[in-house]
Amino acid sequence: MDRTAVRSREIALIGYDENTRVLEVTFRRGGVYRFKNVPADMHHKLIHAESIGTFFSGEIKGRYDYEKIS
Repeated sequence: MDRTAVRSREIALIGYDENTRVLEVTFRRGGVYRFKNVPADMHHKLIHAESIGTFFSGEIKGRYDYEKIS
């Protein structure tokens, strides 16, 4: 999975695996989460959002199953 460093106060890295549709989010204060069954266009919108944190909170968090991996 390729990970991209992003400009966000809360999120440090975002990764996405197109084959498994897993979105990985690494937070600056610690914690890595993997969100399941996220469409590729949602990943694209997230990394290009004007406010990544706001987009994440409104469009990803609470809408997809996830697991904390670290």
